[in-house]
Amino acid sequence: MSNKPDHQRIVITGVGLTAPNANGLADFRNALLHGVSGVKSLEMRYFGIAPAGLCDFDATKYQKRRDIRNGTRAGSIAIYATGEALADAQIDITQEDTSRVGVFLGITEHGNVETENEIYEISKYNYDTAIWSHHHNPRTVANNPAGEVTVRFGITGPHYTVGAACAAGNLGLVTGAQQLLLDEVDLALAGGVSESPRTFGIFAAFKSQGALAYSDDPAKASRPFDLARNGIVVSEGGAVYVLERLDHALARNAKIYGELVGWCYNSDATDTVLPNSERQAECVRKALKMAGMTPQDISIVNTHATGTKLGDIKECAALREVFGDSCPYTYFNNTKSFIGHCMGAAAALELAGNLPAFEDGLVHPTINVENLDPECALRNLVCNEAVSTSVHAILNNSFGMLGINCVTITTKYQG
Repeated sequence: MSNKPDHQRIVITGVGLTAPNANGLADFRNALLHGVSGVKSLEMRYFGIAPAGLCDFDATKYQKRRDIRNGTRAGSIAIYATGEALADAQIDITQEDTSRVGVFLGITEHGNVETENEIYEISKYNYDTAIWSHHHNPRTVANNPAGEVTVRFGITGPHYTVGAACAAGNLGLVTGAQQLLLDEVDLALAGGVSESPRTFGIFAAFKSQGALAYSDDPAKASRPFDLARNGIVVSEGGAVYVLERLDHALARNAKIYGELVGWCYNSDATDTVLPNSERQAECVRKALKMAGMTPQDISIVNTHATGTKLGDIKECAALREVFGDSCPYTYFNNTKSFIGHCMGAAAALELAGNLPAFEDGLVHPTINVENLDPECALRNLVCNEAVSTSVHAILNNSFGMLGINCVTITTKYQG
């Protein structure tokens, strides 16, 4: 039980998501426990065929078709996930003081999809910019996904996106928690979104780096820790959480999924692409310190591992440095093996995939590990089949380009 007063404790009371292999927390969890991949083959103009993770959700549940056309894919993902999160939390936004509601969403890149599409369209008309869409500017500003959410739900409190590369989903959650602790808002809609597979440029860029996954079977293309791993599967998705201070959640008798108790974010300051395991380990340690926990207190570590050769090795080195062999009840898993790399949504979706473990006591596996790389052989790495254990705390790793790292720790709510 925490010694903090209730108004200084941040809890999760709603979850909404769309992932390449499922929509909604229950179906997502079921897919992860039963080895269901969401990666398929995608044919991208100019580029060709590549494995990718695409979501299949009903955008019209929360948007008119006109608004879908005028807005962005990332905006639709954010609106859908937000609508589902509010419904899950049993919050009628029209009955709230919306000036006290904030939207904080992590993103990686934004605007590439819309710009590529516009250039493709004007290429059909000898690059005549007269046909350039008047929706382009609001589509491409960095705050677009969060802004689209506020417009759709009439939220008048603060909104912004958090650009933190592949650490953005975690940092969206951290930002929401910080805004609650500062008493800027009473409800924070926080998480991350991505529309990355809609742009050929990201595929071309990863391929030029030698970091794009390929496989005859797309469902096996995302294979972190496997000796034959060969890169990243580009995916889209979104996860939005309702965060509240505990006193606010208790006052409305809300269901509580877990408590966000610790976090850290730092910078490698060494390379634009290559990770720094020393800084990653430091980030994990500082998150533990903030939470008042030791490595032995952690039940599940969800790894960031993307399936690149060096990236997986560097992260495993950082985790060995922190956890060593002294944590017999700490298990390690990976969600990207099911859904690919959902970029700005990655960490937010990965926490969601593990959150139900507080109730069902299962650590979802990492799939597609057929030949474990000895350099990635962490103690208690869960491969191919779920493991049953008592789950009290989840540590969620996320690391991104330009050396941005963010780690969160969520615990089972103890009252």
